[in-house]
Amino acid sequence: MPNDTTHRTVDPSSIAPPAANYAHARITTGATRWLHTSGVVPIAPDGSVPAGLVAQAEVIWANIAAMLADAEMTAADIVAVTTYVTPGHELGPIMAVRDRALDPRSGGNNVAASTLVIVAELARPEWQMEIAVVAAT
Repeated sequence: MPNDTTHRTVDPSSIAPPAANYAHARITTGATRWLHTSGVVPIAPDGSVPAGLVAQAEVIWANIAAMLADAEMTAADIVAVTTYVTPGHELGPIMAVRDRALDPRSGGNNVAASTLVIVAELARPEWQMEIAVVAAT
């Protein structure tokens, strides 16, 4: 079955450009399958939770990659990302992990619509971040 799905970045020239490596919006046409994740947390397959924020981001994106693979999708199908981070962290390194994860074949060139929210705490005190994605194909 041919895949006629297309994703196009929506960044009107009449508004300020995005503040980082993301798109203001993405339009998807022809999609027949959508994947909406719950908040993906930094629990590794062995049940451990890494201590550092970057390590937690890497575990989360590995978990997302596993979900995408199970759904017969890739990171290139992600159209929206919502990231929740607890206060007091340098955000640049986790944004770099996100950029690499979004499209590893092209070094992070899938600029999905992206929202990052600083939250007081997450469901477990050792969790420093959580990410939810939407993918379409």
